[in-house]
Amino acid sequence: MAEIEPGELLPNDRMKQQALEGEVTQIHRGHQYADEGDTFTIEDTTFEVREVTDRTLGDLTDEDAKAEGMEDLEGYRRLLERAHENFEWDDDSDVVCHRFERQ
Repeated sequence: MAEIEPGELLPNDRMKQQALEGEVTQIHRGHQYADEGDTFTIEDTTFEVREVTDRTLGDLTDEDAKAEGMEDLEGYRRLLERAHENFEWDDDSDVVCHRFERQ
């Protein structure tokens, strides 16, 4: 267990604010950025990484998208396409889910 910088897991201020508001409770990334039990702090609020799991983009659901602050999976897909140059959604692409909770 380690204390990590919130920016290691949450890539922008919008997501950090959404985590504080309880709208973001997980994030999928292309690689593992934290271990279960790691903590991070945003504006004096501490969060603990509760679960880290390997998945594929094809495993994601509307519920996953909502847990990442999006309306639905299609909106999440469009966001990824805008945020990452040359990104193409491939259901077989490996991703890592980091689920976290406010302490």
